[in-house]
Amino acid sequence: QEILDLVDAPRAPFVQIDRVGKYAILIHRDPFPSIEALCGEELRLAGLRIDPQLHISSRTTYYHRLDVLRLEDLSVDAVQGLPTAARLAHFSWSPCQTKLAFTHSTPTGVEAWYLDVATAQAIRLTEPCITASLEQPLRWLQDSQALLVKCLPETRPALRDAKTTAPQGPTISISDGQKSENRTYQDLLKNRDDAHNFTVLTTSQLYRVDLKGQRSLWLPQAALYRSMMPSPDGRYILVTALEPPFSYLVPYTRFPQVARLYAKDGTLVQTVNQVPLSEDLPKGFMSVRTGRRMMGWRADQPATLAWVEALDGGDAAQAASHRDALYTLDTAILAAEPTLLLRTQQRFNAVEWASDDLALVHEYWWNTRNTKVYRFKPRQPTEAPEIIIDRNYQDEYKDPGYFLTTRNAAGKTVLETHDNALYLIGAGFSEKGQFPFVDRWDLATNTTTRLYQSTYTDRREQLYFSPDLAKGDFIVRLEAPTEFPNYYI
Repeated sequence: QEILDLVDAPRAPFVQIDRVGKYAILIHRDPFPSIEALCGEELRLAGLRIDPQLHISSRTTYYHRLDVLRLEDLSVDAVQGLPTAARLAHFSWSPCQTKLAFTHSTPTGVEAWYLDVATAQAIRLTEPCITASLEQPLRWLQDSQALLVKCLPETRPALRDAKTTAPQGPTISISDGQKSENRTYQDLLKNRDDAHNFTVLTTSQLYRVDLKGQRSLWLPQAALYRSMMPSPDGRYILVTALEPPFSYLVPYTRFPQVARLYAKDGTLVQTVNQVPLSEDLPKGFMSVRTGRRMMGWRADQPATLAWVEALDGGDAAQAASHRDALYTLDTAILAAEPTLLLRTQQRFNAVEWASDDLALVHEYWWNTRNTKVYRFKPRQPTEAPEIIIDRNYQDEYKDPGYFLTTRNAAGKTVLETHDNALYLIGAGFSEKGQFPFVDRWDLATNTTTRLYQSTYTDRREQLYFSPDLAKGDFIVRLEAPTEFPNYYI
């Protein structure tokens, strides 16, 4: 009985805290999936595992109950209005941090819902018409009053069963003599039936759904929509979709794709990126495709696109003084030439924006396990960037941590600065154990000052973020072998 009680013990809830430190959502799930869920059909296509009945990932982790914790007085309100036998997933905070969108999987399909956090009330937005087979199905618009939702097309072909469908022709692979090396991937397309089923299950139409559940078609054409990213000022939406031809050698992430810029009313503005099929890459972990990649919005500007391009032909074996270049383009002057902000010595990893006078770029190189962080001024791209961190990323003892971020007025993640300083949260691994810390990074001198370091030896402390840096408040999580995990300010 003791073992059974241990197995059936309730799990600690998954916690989502708003970035202003006012509310925390406690998201509960069962210890194990149901027998019905385990017996469900699964199609493995192009690197995806899809439930063909519900049009959602067959490996989705579902949650069944929500509570709203008010951090001011630690009172807890159970969320009202949730469906019975709830199967909730795909949680997403609104830009204003007062609402939480999510999906609910019914026996016949997937619905869109949202939670009004202040009233702890859940509201259904759509019928079971959502498709969540290909990445995130919901995206908040910048006014927090509506979402873009991937919906199933009203008419769509039936799926093919390879066991009962006669082949329409041979599966053809062409070898043109080009030397290429690929990793071994799981769940690839194998034939035309797989390609047909992949298209049927990932094709969607984009609808605008307001908080009253009123739905209007945002883009008339159905496509294999992968992502929808509103600009910080809400005037534009960057929409990325997959296109044929598909491949039997690589997963969907390397299929052809196109990125188009739309006005918020759905009017096409411009195609900003066209990516071909990427079957053949140069040898090496650090090799990448050529052309624009990692395209997104500059978080600290109203509507400026940013992306990276390889300077070495994407070939890690080719000698080069610089591997990648970071570019931006203001959508107000789309006809202008992109602005080159900086070049990285190694492969670009990420950029963190703060303002025209401050941004950080992270780069790395697998072969040497080296990582660097550059500090630069976006308004002065001709000024040489400054390397502020240069280390072996496998050396956990010398890891300085990650830079603290916050949400700006547009709800985008930017570096948090206070008193001319950045702040770092570190894991704090050492020979004596793990002792997380907070450091202040002085922007004038590039020196750090230790503000806090955990001293616990009988429990584990994790530092998350600061809801109010001026007050010195941080969200922390404590757990011990005999104590349930809990959060503290």
